[in-house]
Amino acid sequence: MPIDLALRFRYIKNLGNSIVDFFSQVKGLLGTFGFIDVFDILFVTVVIYMVIRIIRDTRAMQLTKGLLFLAALYIIVNFLGMDASSYILKGIFTNILIIVVILFGPEIRNILEEMGKGAARSNLMAILDSGVAVEVNEMKKTIESTCKACADMSDSKTGALIVFEKETMLGDIIASGTVVQATATKELIENIFFPKSPLHDGAMIIRSSKIYAAGCILPLTNNKNISSSLGTRHRAAIGVSQQSDAIVVVVSEETGNISVAISGNLKTGVSSGELRDILAENFLVDPSSSNESAVKKFVRRMKR
Repeated sequence: MPIDLALRFRYIKNLGNSIVDFFSQVKGLLGTFGFIDVFDILFVTVVIYMVIRIIRDTRAMQLTKGLLFLAALYIIVNFLGMDASSYILKGIFTNILIIVVILFGPEIRNILEEMGKGAARSNLMAILDSGVAVEVNEMKKTIESTCKACADMSDSKTGALIVFEKETMLGDIIASGTVVQATATKELIENIFFPKSPLHDGAMIIRSSKIYAAGCILPLTNNKNISSSLGTRHRAAIGVSQQSDAIVVVVSEETGNISVAISGNLKTGVSSGELRDILAENFLVDPSSSNESAVKKFVRRMKR
């Protein structure tokens, strides 16, 4: 028992000394902190933001998350004194620059190309632009146009598949279609899904209130328990809603029924009014609401 108390006391003492040393270092750093340091931090922040902005909807983002997980794992095993695991992970991070170049070669080239085309300036303006009320108003118009178009397509039994992107970026799916980047109107939506239109046979992706892409190919669900009466559109809607937080609207070509897929669940027989309520609940944010934090507002600006 006395030995345990001595070890605990020594641990607390060492921890206290570490905290004192940390704050001493911070104090010394602040003493030499100048304007160039502020500019340096801001510059690095902007560069990191632009890199994330460019790769966020590609598979490189998943690789980045994997590397961050390995870094956290390395810190944990090193703290616990797991020598074998630490040795293996240390070997990985010793050659991290080579690994990054190999894994992110295409993305590094894409970043340089985007910066050369002026993407950096447009991304920076997206941060500074604070038109939250305008954003909500645009989304209201998009929802209204979508509901009216779905009602018309339901009456004419025109098949449609519309994906509303949320937090999970759908860059790989967008790459399989044609980028449109147009204002969502009832006429344009109906024209895209017109049976003889070149883009009618794929999915439409709506990102930040805009029709971002059309003719996109969605992954089909692997669920064997769904009804055999459901066609490819419904299976694709369920599939993408299982792999992301997107909300998918389907208009059946056979029956004209409107369905909505959320989190792998399909709600059928939805009216245009119910569709409006579902989309409004998920995408409309009151800019004057106190429930929305400044962080959420900033994140929404980044998605534009």
